[in-house]
This record gives sequence, C-alpha cells and structure tokens, in this order.
Amino acid sequence: MTTVSAPFQLRRLCALGAIALAAAGSLGGTAWAQQPRPAASALAYHTVAAATQAGWHSHEAQVEAVRDALLSAQVPGAIVAVQVQAGDAVKKGQPLLKIDGRMAQQGAVASQAQVSAAQAQLHVARKEYERQQQLFAKHYISQAALDSAQAQWQAAQAQVKALQAQAGVAATQSGLHTITAPFDGIVARVPVTVGDMAMPGTPLIALYDPSALRITAQLANAPAQALRQADEVQIELPSTAQRLRLAATQVQVLPSADPLTHTVTVRVALPTDVAKLVPGLFARLWVPATAPSASADGAAARLPVWIPAQAVVREGNGLDVVWLAMGKDAKGPLFTKTTVVRGKTADGWVQIEQGLRNDQLIARKNALFLSSLYEIEAQ
Repeated sequence: MTTVSAPFQLRRLCALGAIALAAAGSLGGTAWAQQPRPAASALAYHTVAAATQAGWHSHEAQVEAVRDALLSAQVPGAIVAVQVQAGDAVKKGQPLLKIDGRMAQQGAVASQAQVSAAQAQLHVARKEYERQQQLFAKHYISQAALDSAQAQWQAAQAQVKALQAQAGVAATQSGLHTITAPFDGIVARVPVTVGDMAMPGTPLIALYDPSALRITAQLANAPAQALRQADEVQIELPSTAQRLRLAATQVQVLPSADPLTHTVTVRVALPTDVAKLVPGLFARLWVPATAPSASADGAAARLPVWIPAQAVVREGNGLDVVWLAMGKDAKGPLFTKTTVVRGKTADGWVQIEQGLRNDQLIARKNALFLSSLYEIEAQ
C-alpha cells in the first residue's frame, strides 16, 4: 500500500482558493476559502471487508434465472411487428413478435388446394375400381384390367396422404412466423426492431422467469466438497444490501468440474420473496472454511476486498486512490490518501487487489469531491 505521509490534514487548493476569492469579489457570493470542509454525513463511509470472516470464505457469484429462454427465428422473413419491450411481463402463449409470413400463408393455401384436387382424383379412382370389380365378377374384363384399376386407386390414396403431409408442414411453417412466450416471465431484452431481416437462428427475444432465481459460483473442489457437509450457506447481495442465511438443502453441487478452470459449479436457490433481483447481478457466496479462517489482520490483508466503485478516484498520473478516514478535528473529518490496485468491477463495486485491508474506513460518497477540491498537507 502506497500512502502519502500520515497523518494528514485536508486543506484547500491555493489555486482554487484564489480563483474562488476573485469570483466571490465579482459575484458577491461566499468566498471559496470561507466554505467549511464537507461534513462527515455528506461524505458517507464504507468499512472495508476482506473476503473472509471467522470460519467462512467468500466466492464471487452471479444471480441467474432457473428458467430462461432465448427465442430465435425458425424461418426467414422481415420482422413486421414487435409487440413487447424489455421489462414487460408476459403470459404463456402471448404473441411477442411477428415475421412476415405472407408467402408461407400462400404456400399453405396452395398445399391445401392440392390436397383437395388429390382427394377428388381419389374419389374417381375408387369409383372406377368398384366398377371394374363388378365387371370382373361378370367375367367382362380380365384380371389384369382389375389389377390396373386397383393400382390406380391405391396410388391415388398415397398421393392424398403425401399432399396432406405437405400441407401440414406448410401450415406449421406459417405458424412459426408468430413468436409466442413459452412460459410466464419477464422480457429481458429485444435485440431486433421492425424491418430487421430474421434468419433461422437469429436471436429475437430473451425471456426469464422471475419467480425462480438462483446464484451460481465456481468453487475449487475443497470448498465445494465442504458444502456437502455444511448446514447452511450465506448469500451476500451488494446491489440490494441483503445478506441471507440459507439451509444447505438449497445448494446444488454439480458432479463434474470444468476441464479448463478445474472448478466445480455450485448453485444456490434463492427465496421467492427476495426483491429487486434480476439475472446478471453480482453476488457473494459465503461457504464454511475447510481450514481455520484467515481472520488475522495479516492474512485478511492479503485477500482481495470489494468496495463501492465511487470510492475509487483515478488521478491525473493514472494511479487509483482511496481516501481513508483518520478521525476528525475542529474543522471537520481528516483523511489520508492511499494508492490501490483495481481488479474486477461488477454492479457498482470494484475489487481491490492491493492497498486496503480488513476493517479500514474509507470515504464512499463524494470521494471525487475530496480529490478535486483538496490536497494533502502533512502536519
């Protein structure tokens, strides 16, 4: 952790103060140098928490829907109607989108007409075969003539069946031009618009069932196997500031490992009463530790931590800094600035790989305000 000499006390930038004083003289307002430091309540704080606590370890996870679907086109054609938009609630069987199906409809009509013509020919062939049977019974015609009439009747039957099958395919193809909801759910996204050309396999609408959500995490084999003997797990949802304790019966450990990452997929079903969750949100899965937890400061300090993204400020030299709370004096709160190394980001949170340790207090709100209006001066 790179820290400017501590402790430090905030003071205003001289240049900004001079500019503000000049502006105050011309505008009659309050001089910048006369403004007090921001109150602690205006800054807001966040306590750094390492990815461990006594007896538990956390793992990155993601919220996902148990049942979702990416509806795609099965037939080619121009999109002529989009009847829903992202966020809409839909019912099973509800029309969502239409593809131009006029040619398919005309083909279905033509196929049905061919069936009608073949049925008429079948009727004639059957009557002819019946007459030939009567003539054969009276010995007016030969066996060959009777066999020929029978063959024509059977061929007409086969022709009707073939054309009926073709008509069924044409009718099915016509029905594929209307995309309907396969289940009750929420429209997640609609990546197409009216006028777009749809081809077989083109994604049209993403849909998910909000009544059944879960989190999914990739764990090494040891913590994954520990879950099989665990009584409970904990789920942390930073986006909604919720932390849940769930029975281990809600946990599913898949029986195979990823051959590339050598991790095991773990799924945890979420209660149906958890509000404000959508697929894709970041979560943490807390599982029982397989060895004594790294609760000591030294061990916890080496683990990555997650903090609100707005607490990290990118300075002009390209370094990322965080403001650590150092108490307060008569003028207001005191801070020290420390350089950090950023990692992943998710849902307004950023992973800090180096520079912070467990239980430190940082400025969460208006951190950029601190960096832009103040500079650090050693006492």
